[in-house]
Amino acid sequence: MKLNGNIFLIGPMGAGKTTIGRLLAKALGVAFVDSDKEIEQRTGVSIPMIFEYEGETGFRKRESDVLASLTQTCPIVLATGGGSVLLPANRDYLGERGFVVYLQCTVDKQMERTHKDTNRPLLKTENPRARLEELLAVRDPLYRSLADFIVDTGHFSSRSAVRQILRAFNRSRRILKEA
Repeated sequence: MKLNGNIFLIGPMGAGKTTIGRLLAKALGVAFVDSDKEIEQRTGVSIPMIFEYEGETGFRKRESDVLASLTQTCPIVLATGGGSVLLPANRDYLGERGFVVYLQCTVDKQMERTHKDTNRPLLKTENPRARLEELLAVRDPLYRSLADFIVDTGHFSSRSAVRQILRAFNRSRRILKEA
């Protein structure tokens, strides 16, 4: 983690990265960017359309290019896509260029928050719950290994999560300044 004012939010879909990211950015007076929205803006098409034409591999390449760029912006609060941690290069960008917060939540909470969302190509399956469980089994160890701080967003309000993140962020900045 670098002492540059960046906060990067990682975690599964439905964990609250965008909602909490906006609140954090406002509290800090810095820019907020959602990497998925940035990909859509740069390509001019939706995430589902990218998945349809380029597959997940094509999408992950685009995501990596966007993360390489956005993580160099300072200061910023960045909400990443749930699978952004899959590529080692992305983990390097995130881990080396900011304070990484894992927004953790249960599959039940993810189901509750995403069941009506049609913009999630990985959930276009007969059994979305099983898919979320599979994704979490693969990604949770990556989220944990990268995180400077973990917040369970299923048990706290967004505002409470923001307060916890700000305390941890400020504490880490003090520690780095003293080192």
